[in-house]
Formats: sequence, structure tokens, C-alpha cells
Amino acid sequence: MTMTFRARIDGHQIRCELGTDRPLTAPVLCFSLMAPWRVVSGGTMVRSVAGYGEIALPDLSAGAVHELVLVHVIERHKPRNRAWLPMGAYLRVGKDCLPLPPATDLGLRDGEGPARRPLEPGRLPLVPQPTGWAASAGTLDFAALAPTPGVESAAELAGRLGLAPFVAPGGTALTVTEDASLGPEAYRLTIAPGGLSVAVGGAAGLHYAAITLLTLRETCDGKLPCGVITDSPRFGWRGQHLDCARHFFGVDFILRLLDLMALVKLNRFHWHFADDEAFRLEVACQPLLWQRTAFRGEGELVPGVFGGGIRAGGSYSKADVAKVLARAAALQIEVLPEIEVPAHSHGMIKAIPGLRDPGDNGEEASVQGYIDNIVNPAMPATWEVLQPLTEEVAGLFPFGMLHLGADEAPHGAWDGSPAVAALKGREGLANSDDVQGWMLARLAAGLAAKGIRVAAWEEAAKGVQGGIGNGALLFSWTGQGPGVEAARRGHDVVMCPAQNAYFDLAHSDDPDDWGAAWAGFVPLAKTVDWDPVPKGAEDIEPRIAGVEACFWGEFTTEDSQAEGMIAPRILGIATKAWEPSGRTDGAAIVALAGCYAPLFDRIGWKRHRLA
Repeated sequence: MTMTFRARIDGHQIRCELGTDRPLTAPVLCFSLMAPWRVVSGGTMVRSVAGYGEIALPDLSAGAVHELVLVHVIERHKPRNRAWLPMGAYLRVGKDCLPLPPATDLGLRDGEGPARRPLEPGRLPLVPQPTGWAASAGTLDFAALAPTPGVESAAELAGRLGLAPFVAPGGTALTVTEDASLGPEAYRLTIAPGGLSVAVGGAAGLHYAAITLLTLRETCDGKLPCGVITDSPRFGWRGQHLDCARHFFGVDFILRLLDLMALVKLNRFHWHFADDEAFRLEVACQPLLWQRTAFRGEGELVPGVFGGGIRAGGSYSKADVAKVLARAAALQIEVLPEIEVPAHSHGMIKAIPGLRDPGDNGEEASVQGYIDNIVNPAMPATWEVLQPLTEEVAGLFPFGMLHLGADEAPHGAWDGSPAVAALKGREGLANSDDVQGWMLARLAAGLAAKGIRVAAWEEAAKGVQGGIGNGALLFSWTGQGPGVEAARRGHDVVMCPAQNAYFDLAHSDDPDDWGAAWAGFVPLAKTVDWDPVPKGAEDIEPRIAGVEACFWGEFTTEDSQAEGMIAPRILGIATKAWEPSGRTDGAAIVALAGCYAPLFDRIGWKRHRLA
């Protein structure tokens, strides 16, 4: 059987055309959009869950083309590019599920990038730029280091990336000395015509010096400019987040991402494996949680939301976690695990009974369109599940920190719950923010008693009792304003404003581009067009722990589709995390991306090429 399925954007509408070479009786179209939708013409809605939908179509005749017109329920969700067209579509005909071809080609379109721009005088072809660079005359021909204790991780990295050996017999000797005046991640590297020497404050400093040498070998074609590099990071938290709940990224991709992070001196991997759509970590305390949500699609607990199609997904075993942790540790990277409560818990609620108040008659809906995605803190089962779950997850990761989520609670959450009404009366809580803050503070206190520090998104600071408390690290994502406010209330803050640091956002307003648009567009230059310590808020600088980029998986159906969304924008986030403010502007990062383009190609990492 041959079937066709195409879709295009027509103003606010999405026009779909479906054809078949055989007649089909009573077909049901199953598909996913990025947001809740309704039918304008061409069929009748049978079911919807968030952006997932099922539409009863009329009988299809062989050779005829049937048109279906859809529109998003919320007008501001106007489709902006190809990523907003239906994904994961298939026809259910009787008991059979027939996959449809993609409505459009998926992911970024390859193309020639802009002409390479020359670097400004005094800059090295290196990201991030070092704190100091004093050039001297001459160059050093450099192919590999002689065997040197402490550079093994960089040598192994070069091998995994498919680069020439970084350590080899007969290579250039590297003289290593310790300097107690340098910080643990700092180094002072001297490149001279006669050889190399480095002073370091610790093992991390030597690792970063080796990464610098490896990178310069690649970007300078083996002829290193002579001079002295003095280097240390501005922030201790230099992060990259990956959403593995909406799209299940294989362990091999995660390991490759860690390698890429190491190449630009990022040191925090934020592992987001739980959300509405799935809980993907194989925990012993709640096996039904991951067993019933790891896969989504036809006949599964969660349907094919976000391009899930007939069946998609997977879960991470403890052996998988061990692989990720081992790779991260070798690369000086810590791993932050994240669960999601109280909202973004649709799958958890479906998998485990008792997490909702049976008397709740509220009609709150999440921004993604879920009507039942927030667990109820007045239910005893909630605590019976969450307390051992948080302890087990935190215990798997040596970092000693657990991210609890806490973002995007639906407006009016729990307003229809008699149990929460009683809780409010007992605890002096007035609204949903107070209830969430009370819940998070209780969870955080239990973890703190076991030596675990909590983290959460910016909303965790809300609540009459001061929100989550307990020394929580907060992530400011809707902009920098909430981070400034949280810092002034005593929280340490990681800045990850969507307008600059969300790599799932499209690069441009071109309808042939790919990605989200709710916070605007993020071209490469915009990733450095901001300061983690905003002007006028210099008082909070001691509270800014660092910077993080986020990649959300709603638009991703294959691992490789994330590559061009991350690169070369990861260069920008690495710049903001390491360099002093204002050192590299938009024009400079574009020029540096040109230097890195051959390196991305050499290591086989797809990159965005739109001018």
C-alpha cells in the first residue's frame, strides 16, 4: 500500500492532504502537534491529549486526495515553521496501524553557511577565549604530546572524536608544575618555539589546559602561536541541559554530548529524564513508574505526544547511568538529575494510583494542554511515592544534588480539591503558589537531612512561606528577572534565559527553519548578547552560580536532529559561562564559529549552517 501525507502552514491554519492507492474504510488519523488544536474541516475529533490527536476521517477512495484543516486552540500558538506541522502520524484502520510518511522533512535543512569571517587581532581560534593571552613571536609545530600524567582524558577524547592521536611517543614534551595561587580550574600555559609548559592549580586545570592544546592543534592546523595563556572560568556552573523525557535520547548520544561539552569546557550535565510524557529512569522503589511510561504510542499509557507515532521511547538502566557518570567524571563534568513535581507529572499520575484527589472537580490545564498533570500534596500516596523516589534518584548520582522541577504549575491548580482546601486551612496557605512552596519545602527538607541539596526552576521561590527554601539552587528560565529576584532573596541562581539559552528555539523567523518560537528566535549572536549579571543588578553577582543552555525535546524524533540545534550555539553558552563579561560579542562568536566549523565536521557533529 502506498500512502501520501503532506502538510503546510496557511496563516494560522495547518492544511493537510492525505492520499492512498487503496480504499480505506473509517480511518482514524493519529498525530501530534506542538500544542492543543481543533478541527476546522475534513474530520471529527475523537480524542486529544495535549497536542496529540485522533480524528475520524471519511472513507478514503483510491487515488483521491482528502484535505484536513487544523488550527491551534490558543491563537498565540500560530505555527511558525515546519516543526509545527503534524509529526508521528499514522492511520488506524480497524485493528491495523499504518504509518504515514512525514508531513514535511524533519529537522534542520542542510545548506552552505556564511563566508568565514576573520578573527579580530589578538584573538585565538578558541572557545571560550582565555582570560589572558600575551602573544610572542613564532609558532610551535605541534602534532601530539609526549606521554604526560594527567592528560589522559583529553587523549581519550581525541580518540573518540576521530581526531589524530593527542598523545604519542616522540611527541612534544609538556612540563607541568603546580601553582597554589591558581584556582582548581585555572592554568597558565606557555607555548614557545622550543616546547610547552603549564602551571596548574589542580587536576581540572591540567585537563582544561590539555583541551586548549587539543583545540588549538585542530583550529591552527598544527602550528600553535607562541605566547602565554592565562585562564580560569568566570563561573563554576557551566551547564548543558538535555530533555530525554519528550524524546528518548540513546546513551550513545548522551556520551557524545558530554564529549562535545568537554571540548568547550562545560562542566555540568543537567539530565532531564522525567516529564509529563515519561519517567525514564529504572528505579527500584517504583518500577511501575518507568515500566508503564518508558514507551508511548498506540495502546500505551501515554499516547504518541510530541511525535511519538505508533511506538517510541525507552528507559535508562542503572548500568546506563553508570556509563554516563563514568564518562562525565573523566571529563570533569558533574551530572544533575531532574525529576518533575508537582506539575509535568501526567505520566506519573497515569502510572501510579492515588496521586490525585478523587474529589477534585477543577478544570485547570497546563500550557501544553494536559488536564491532569499535577500531583496532589494533600494525598498520602504522594508522599509515599515521592519521598523514597527522590532519595533513590539522588542516591544514584554522586553530585549530591537533585533538581525537583517545579515549573509551569497550571493556573488554578488544586482549586477544585477539597483535600488541598483542608491543607490550606491547616498550614495557613492562600493559593496555589503557597501550596507548591509548602510541598517543595517539605521535600527539600527531607533531602537536606540526608545531605542532598535541591535545585528547581524559578517558580519554586513562590509561596507565602518563602517557597522551597533549604538553600535551593534556582534556575531562571523565563528571563533574568526572576533570577535577580531570587538572588536578592538569598538563593544561588543559574541563569538560563530562554531568549538567549534555549537551543530548541528556532535560529530565525524563516518558515523553513526548525524549532520553537514562544520566547523569540535565538541566532548564534544572541547566545552572547546578554550578561549573566544584568546591568543594574551588580549586587547579585556573588549569588550567580553560573550559566546553562537548555535543549527541550518536543520537536525531536531522532537523536541527530538535536545536533544542529546545539551546534554551533553551544559555543555561545560556553563563552558566557567562562569569559569575563563583554569579552566576546555577536560578531566575534560568529567568526569563532567559522573557525570551529571544520572541527565540527571532522568530529561528525552536525551544525546549523543557515546564514
